Amino acid sequence: MTVPEPEPATEPVDVDDFRAAMSRLAAGVVLITAHDADDEPRGEDIGMTATAFLSVSLEPPLVLVSVREGSRMDELLERQPRWAASVLSESQRHIAGRFALRGRISDRLLFEDISYYRGEASGAPVLGGALAILECETEQRVRAGDHTLIVGRVLTARTPSADGGPLTYFRGRYRYLR
Repeated sequence: MTVPEPEPATEPVDVDDFRAAMSRLAAGVVLITAHDADDEPRGEDIGMTATAFLSVSLEPPLVLVSVREGSRMDELLERQPRWAASVLSESQRHIAGRFALRGRISDRLLFEDISYYRGEASGAPVLGGALAILECETEQRVRAGDHTLIVGRVLTARTPSADGGPLTYFRGRYRYLR
């Protein structure tokens, strides 16, 4: 018995339907950071919350993060190849919310009362209390719709904190694993 091939879709997918469907996929939450040495005399630290972050390869160790095309982070990572990813714990929900805000003017205030240190390999801010820390160097940039997919070679990987569970994102809200 031959199964007929499905008819190709004639209508584009509704953006709200797509968003609702993808919101059913639970994701880990990370803070992507980089140091912009070209900004002002001392430079400036930049950060963004990401839920589209994943492991790509073990040999070599590669990760991927998706950033909005034309965003401040996208523009910085186009000229600054080194960056860090801090995997957020459930106690760092306030940090995720803070760095997810749109239309902010300066990241300097966002870092002001957060515990962090400078990564040795990337020079980027690395969060204290994060479940895992990855310092990366961009290997490839791929334009994909309204985002840029950034593939980074992992330079260092650490798991400094064993306390607490991961912060997750599901159905448009930050959640905790129980």
